[in-house]
Amino acid sequence: MSERHKMLAGEPYHANDPELVAEQALTAAWLARYNAALGQPVSVWRTLLSERLAAVGEGSILRPPFHCDYGWNIRLGSRVFVNFNCTILDVAQVTIGDDTRIGPAVQIYTAEHPLDPVLRRSGQESGRAVTIGSNVWIGGGAIILPGVTIGDDAVVGAGSVVTHDVAAGSRVAGNPAHVQGG
Repeated sequence: MSERHKMLAGEPYHANDPELVAEQALTAAWLARYNAALGQPVSVWRTLLSERLAAVGEGSILRPPFHCDYGWNIRLGSRVFVNFNCTILDVAQVTIGDDTRIGPAVQIYTAEHPLDPVLRRSGQESGRAVTIGSNVWIGGGAIILPGVTIGDDAVVGAGSVVTHDVAAGSRVAGNPAHVQGG
């Protein structure tokens, strides 16, 4: 099994594999074009997003600058709004549901490194998918960690670090993020 197939299966893989390095170089070139389009109409952004992302729903906007590993593991539903300076480490699938709003400087991570120092030194890493439901609001500067699912209609406070799943309709904030009252 190739390192890419291992990565996509959520198994430990080596990110320095030539195929993966080549894919990251293609993404870097695409990101340079995308981020240079900041002053262009939204229609130009959408065309560029469709070149690299797995799915871009109708009416979705992802404001440059933007950063990701591959792009083809990212799925945006319809009418998604992602503000400036979003970073998505997409070694595993990232799905963002319809009508979700993501504030500036939000970071979504699927990539993980082993806690065991010997395995970490070997260069292995892995990833776990992140799923963000529909009609979610994620405040600026929030960090979403690997494997997290955020349910529909949830709210994540600005600056929060989301380490565990967030139930539909919940409001969470803090580091680590925890359920807020009312």
